[in-house]
Amino acid sequence: MLKQTAREENMIARLKDEGYHITPQRVAIVRALANNHEHPSVDQIYTQVKADFPMTSLATIYKTITLLKEMGEVLEISLGDGTNHYDGAIPEPHPHLICVQCQRIEDLVGPAVELPIQKVEHNGYQILSYRLDFFGLCPQCQKSRTN
Repeated sequence: MLKQTAREENMIARLKDEGYHITPQRVAIVRALANNHEHPSVDQIYTQVKADFPMTSLATIYKTITLLKEMGEVLEISLGDGTNHYDGAIPEPHPHLICVQCQRIEDLVGPAVELPIQKVEHNGYQILSYRLDFFGLCPQCQKSRTN
């Protein structure tokens, strides 16, 4: 068995604290989310988990993702076409770069992006969450357009 990462351990601890059973399937779902910086869809997570646990249902994937999302351990990224992707590696709100052609999603983190959250709060809003995404073409899709 692979050694759990700190992110996996944190997510599993949160599930335990909330009273949920830690099944091998849930651990596999957590692993698929916690260690994947490519922002997988439900279908991608299902395929990955089903390889090790063939009896896993799609409902189990959805239920576990929903629990983790409600606990603030997973961000849901909607692409606007009915497809959702999930970020379990970095659950705090942060900007993403999204390719409109291949739907690749990358995290945009660091000092280059400063969000004016405090200024918005000074205007009377209490910020509960935020989302900032940039849509464009990734380098690979740009190359394929020029060839």
